[in-house]
Amino acid sequence: MNSKVASEGSKFDIVKWLVVVLLVAVGVVGNSLYSDQSLLYRVIALLVLAGVAGFVAFQTEKGRAFFTLFKEAKNEIRKVVWPTRQETLQTTAMVVVVVLLIGLFLWGLDSLLAWMVSSAIG
Repeated sequence: MNSKVASEGSKFDIVKWLVVVLLVAVGVVGNSLYSDQSLLYRVIALLVLAGVAGFVAFQTEKGRAFFTLFKEAKNEIRKVVWPTRQETLQTTAMVVVVVLLIGLFLWGLDSLLAWMVSSAIG
């Protein structure tokens, strides 16, 4: 019984994905055909079509799985221990200092090698 329901769901998923592709195609072609119209109207139309296409896509099995993944990722982000402002500033300062030191070292090495090559060549 479950495989029959899954099979029917996947049949409808194909139709839903075709509707999504059709909506995107209508948006692209419509934007090209109505290029003489106001940009504001075209952007609003594209946003509406994208919203409808997204809604239809979220009705599919893969769309629901993506939404579930998105919710789980959001919950994981809440668990992250973010650095304080002071830690962020200290880390940034250390990175800037190291980059400057390495940059000066590479500049000096490049200058030395350029001097050596120019001395050898004449």
